[in-house]
Amino acid sequence: MKQAAIVGTSGRGGLDSAGLARLIALLLPAALLAGAYGSQYIGGLYPCEMCWWQRYAHFAALVPAVLAFTAPARSSRARVLTLLATLAIATSGAIGVYHAGIEAKIFEGLTKCTATGKGLSNADLLKQITQAPLVRCDEVQYRFLGLSLAAWNAILSLGGAALIAVFTLRGRRA
Repeated sequence: MKQAAIVGTSGRGGLDSAGLARLIALLLPAALLAGAYGSQYIGGLYPCEMCWWQRYAHFAALVPAVLAFTAPARSSRARVLTLLATLAIATSGAIGVYHAGIEAKIFEGLTKCTATGKGLSNADLLKQITQAPLVRCDEVQYRFLGLSLAAWNAILSLGGAALIAVFTLRGRRA
């Protein structure tokens, strides 16, 4: 029975809700980041500035999600870490909603150049600018089933965050 508490199983061979929440909190951002990098390096879709913001939130989610596995699934430590990961995942989803709204021309997008060039000489900065692909946040590069990748990130991140929160809070009562 002690093994079941450490792994986060129900004792019947399956995951309990706390263990499942923790697993989703780890796998969801990892899968979305894998998809983002796959679309970039395999599919040739270069990220805009807001795409990077969504990725940063998923990277932030991975830290508490991994740390949640250092404690028993039903412990308060694992629950807090899982909820922190959930917050970061939801943040990526919220950025995705805003980004999709910019793509749909509902919101005004970034109005300033977002390139970084700190510490670069003028020649290096010019080289960086001329060699970098121009990717606008308000243009959809690829649609899947009629939705942009930002919209898909919003749906998957916010839906996943809600699911994780429900499972985490259900695990607290059980």
